[in-house]
Amino acid sequence: MSSVDCAVTAHQLVKTYPVRGKKDRITALDGLSLAVPRGIVFGLLGPNGAGKSTTVKVLTSLARPDSGGASVEGIDVLRDPARVRQVIGVVAQRSGADPTATGRENLLLQGRLYGLRGSAVRSRADWLLAHFGLSDAAGRLVKTYSGGMQRRLDVALGLIHRPSVLFLDEPTTGLDPESRAAMWQEIARLASGEGLTVLLTTHYLEEADRLASQLAIVDHGRVVVTGTPDSLKGELRGDVVQAMLPAGADTGFVRSALTGLPEVREVLVAGRNVSARSDDGAAAVPVVLDALSRAGAPAVSVTVARPSLDEVYLRYTGRRYGEGGSSGDEVSGEPTGHDLAEASK
Repeated sequence: MSSVDCAVTAHQLVKTYPVRGKKDRITALDGLSLAVPRGIVFGLLGPNGAGKSTTVKVLTSLARPDSGGASVEGIDVLRDPARVRQVIGVVAQRSGADPTATGRENLLLQGRLYGLRGSAVRSRADWLLAHFGLSDAAGRLVKTYSGGMQRRLDVALGLIHRPSVLFLDEPTTGLDPESRAAMWQEIARLASGEGLTVLLTTHYLEEADRLASQLAIVDHGRVVVTGTPDSLKGELRGDVVQAMLPAGADTGFVRSALTGLPEVREVLVAGRNVSARSDDGAAAVPVVLDALSRAGAPAVSVTVARPSLDEVYLRYTGRRYGEGGSSGDEVSGEPTGHDLAEASK
């Protein structure tokens, strides 16, 4: 894809951080590259520590990479960070709202930091309050808001100046299921209804599968695969046969016992978990169970499922999602809308 068609591009980003009291450095980004088409929800999916938040910090001009380059709407992030800050909105993991001010006061301040004045900033704030269902709570202090209300206000703050690209860094972490579902609906509407480009970071498989038109799986500070959720799952033909091994099972024997069986392929063993592809999962189950028993590792449990993003992650990283192992450091101090607006003055 040509960079002209992309809202966000990154090329071979490398970012390391010093380890306190040591000479070693933590590698947060290790040659990360991506291209985000305009007008879609693009997901960065990876476990905590994969490098997602560091990527957002670089793309929003709040961290400089050790090497590599990036652009947002054709603007070089390193050469012209002030222009970048004018065309983006950011919703960080932690709320950027002032808890001792009201919802309306937060929006008015944010708008003024971006240069809005008079009736323009007041009408924009009132529209966003109404749009996000916060009009009745506009005069209340933000510290009295529920978690879902605070996250809706955070998104409104990110949109006050009508950005072209909105960065959402783990936007639903800590929300209850009802609030999360409402946020999913709003995120989908932003791209489809308003033509925004949304770059969403998440460690929730379901969130990425449901929201992202395209996604990139991030592991150890680099992108290991990119595509639509359906195309990535479609690469894994047939069914997935999953088995749990007993404690202490010899994984070498297990791998040897299953490799070469005509009923299965792509055998992966990660800890006590065994995963294999099959054109007919139901027919493969008894064959797999028999082979495991003969290998001295009778299965504790076995399931058959259609391909999922968990299976995609396993295929490209060699381990199941959530098992850890990412070394990229999610360094604290995520960007907030106030950070960006202050820097833009």
